[in-house]
Amino acid sequence: MVDFSVNGRPVAGGADKLLLDFLRGDMLLKSVKNGCGSGACGACTVLSDGMPIRSCLTKLKKIEGRQIITVEGLSGREKEVYTHAFIKAGAVQCGFCIPGIVLSTKSLLDQDKNPDEKTIRRTIRANICRCTGYKKIVLGIQIAAGLFKENSPLQIPCGSGKVGESTNRIDAAEKIIGSGKYADDLEFHGMLHASAVRSMYPRARLLKIDVSQALKHSDCVTVLTAKDVHGNIKIGHLAHISDYDVMIAEGGITRFIGDALAVVVCRNREFLDEVKALVKIEYEVLKPITSPQESMAEGAPLIHTNKNNVLSHERLTRGNADEVLVKSRYVVTCRYSVPFTEHAFMEPECAIAMPDGRDGLTLYSGGQSVYDEQRECSRMLGIEPCKLRVISSFVGGGFGGKEDMSVQHHACLAAWILKKPVKVLLSRKESMEVHPKRHAMEMEFTTGCDENGILTAMKAKIISDTGAYASLGGPVLQRCCTHAAGPYNYQVIDIDGTAVYTNNIPAGAFRGFGVPQSCFATESNLNLLAEKAGISPWEIRYRNAIRPQQVLPNGQVAGRDTELEACLLAVKDIYEKARGEGRHVGIACAFKNSGIGVGLLDTGRCIFSVEQGIIHIRSSAACLGQGLATVLLQIACETLNMPPECFMVERPNTSRTPNSGTTTASRQSVFTGEAARQAALRLREALDETGGCLERLEGREFYGEYSGVTDPLNSGKPNPVSHISYSYAVTVAILDDEGKVEKIIAAYDIGTVVNPKSAEGQIEGGLLMGMGYALTEDFPMEGGFPKARYGTLGLLRADQAPCMEIIFVKPKNPISIAYGAKGVGELATIPVTPAIAGAYYAKDGKHRTRLPMEGTFYRN
Repeated sequence: MVDFSVNGRPVAGGADKLLLDFLRGDMLLKSVKNGCGSGACGACTVLSDGMPIRSCLTKLKKIEGRQIITVEGLSGREKEVYTHAFIKAGAVQCGFCIPGIVLSTKSLLDQDKNPDEKTIRRTIRANICRCTGYKKIVLGIQIAAGLFKENSPLQIPCGSGKVGESTNRIDAAEKIIGSGKYADDLEFHGMLHASAVRSMYPRARLLKIDVSQALKHSDCVTVLTAKDVHGNIKIGHLAHISDYDVMIAEGGITRFIGDALAVVVCRNREFLDEVKALVKIEYEVLKPITSPQESMAEGAPLIHTNKNNVLSHERLTRGNADEVLVKSRYVVTCRYSVPFTEHAFMEPECAIAMPDGRDGLTLYSGGQSVYDEQRECSRMLGIEPCKLRVISSFVGGGFGGKEDMSVQHHACLAAWILKKPVKVLLSRKESMEVHPKRHAMEMEFTTGCDENGILTAMKAKIISDTGAYASLGGPVLQRCCTHAAGPYNYQVIDIDGTAVYTNNIPAGAFRGFGVPQSCFATESNLNLLAEKAGISPWEIRYRNAIRPQQVLPNGQVAGRDTELEACLLAVKDIYEKARGEGRHVGIACAFKNSGIGVGLLDTGRCIFSVEQGIIHIRSSAACLGQGLATVLLQIACETLNMPPECFMVERPNTSRTPNSGTTTASRQSVFTGEAARQAALRLREALDETGGCLERLEGREFYGEYSGVTDPLNSGKPNPVSHISYSYAVTVAILDDEGKVEKIIAAYDIGTVVNPKSAEGQIEGGLLMGMGYALTEDFPMEGGFPKARYGTLGLLRADQAPCMEIIFVKPKNPISIAYGAKGVGELATIPVTPAIAGAYYAKDGKHRTRLPMEGTFYRN
């Protein structure tokens, strides 16, 4: 046993036990997070005698006699200061990384009372944040340093909470001090632990599963296989496809290395790997299909029972592109290649399922839609959805990567069979092998213009590797195609897209949803056309930018709220000044839909209920870090003219909150925001009837709903409504003399900005993610096996983040729903990559067509 102290309390533990496991398991100090288990992310940071250490790598024998501090052990003043400073700065989004960053900050400020920005960034370099872009975290640390010097009383002002105000995030405080609960932070009496035995090979026939030795292990409760699934053995995000195997049965063929073959259940988590190793699998190894070209070849083995390996095919045509391109003055054709990339959300997937005492289950998870989880897991169990209640914990980031089932179904299956609480938690390695990635694509784009640089037509062929299962590969391909021609005023297109199954890890939703891939291609082509036409990259975009009531290439008439021209004008002087000074500067435009669109049912729902004098705002819309709960609060404050303290925003819960769809497609602020406004209007009418007496409305509920009406692809209409609204952005990237990205300037038309500070934070995080996509991030696979570890994904750190400037363009004619709000979360990532490519083209004349780009400061 090793003696040491934790937060001033003497403790002892086994010498070979990891400090992280001791703190979280033995002492229940849940502020210490397990983000990667390999010392690469910093979420597990604690202080040892005042110095930051990685508790996931540190065994207790290394800290004998030392004083360990976690966020729970900070003084009252310290907690007060960090909470005030980080909230004021807007430094908190998903929050999973924040306790570790707070402790790194404490170590710094205990030694240096007035650190400069460079020192701050270097100090938190070991702490990855995937949400914020670090700018507001740095500001929060600077504010904290000042407050510690002043030693004055603190009070966080609430404000009016109305639309347009930078209202403080309602979930920030508990994330900062570590009291907020993510799924893995929950503990229940008698809880068991489960984990899947996964395929050793991307493609193999499963000859035999022998669980006999595993069942003899003293800690093993049971081992489940496919024969234990009595409902649907297939699940899937899209109900009409549902091709994802809950487990592969004996005699079946695996489709990728993440396929589950069995689920081991143990009394104690530390024995899971030991018991899993006792499950003996006999395989007939088969040659995997690891490229779309192989998969589409004649005679290729079928990955599913379809007639071929094509998941989906899209063809968008308007006019005769071949004919117009032949007559165009300038034409460029380029091939582009973009890789799989990993979401790298900070919180690995976790779910806990347990009997509810009424012949049903309760599931705690951190996904992107409690109703999707309810639907898929109940179908697997063969029970009515109402028998499965799903409650969302805090979600430690998602970016689209938590739309598919990962752990929820296995937790439900084990809990249903054993009638006990069961937790399933993925290690970071498992997470990276299981959840879908950003689609790798091969693209050929041809774009033409006249002698004045006016775009005439474009043609594209896109091949998407959707991996082993459908996930959202079809809709991602649609968005890739519908946005492929860019936000410009020309109408002749021929876009052919194909999504293909392979034995690679599946690909699915990822921030931008297929648009970053096609935007990189089309915007890069524009730079070459500008050169041929003898005009600047800014000028060719300005001449062709879509204006209100003009027709987009996909046929939709641009709304009166369209402000792409204003975005371009907002960055014009910055762009031209940089060029005039001989700086290497690039520019790109992008647009992104709000809502699922293309004729699909898409509804936001919200209930306002009056309970004990408080107005409860109830919606299932998941908050992944984007601050949706605060947005709904602000819409309520605006509509009812009441202060924030009159409201409580409930967490998603299928027994309390109405189905508001998945947090995807930049839709929640618009759809659920408008639903909240409608519910608030009904409550306001009732208040008017009672003379403003809320007490007389006790127990009443007020329901709001909003559905967007759109047209399906290839509807035959001359001007189909593909989506209810679009947001627009222009990004400028400037390199320094070394070739590093020195500054990114971004102008945004996102309609009415409900919360400027929160929107800035979303954009700053998106800019850094887009920069990573351009320069450093990759998820290489070889023969269907991933070659990356968390620490080699190329995630940018605080000292690599450039200066960022965000400009919001005020709409002249905002849309009428949700006070004029439009989506921002996905758009932020999209134009950054081609803007950086343009800057490097300006630097050395090399047209880069592969990501991550080579021949840069970041990747030689």
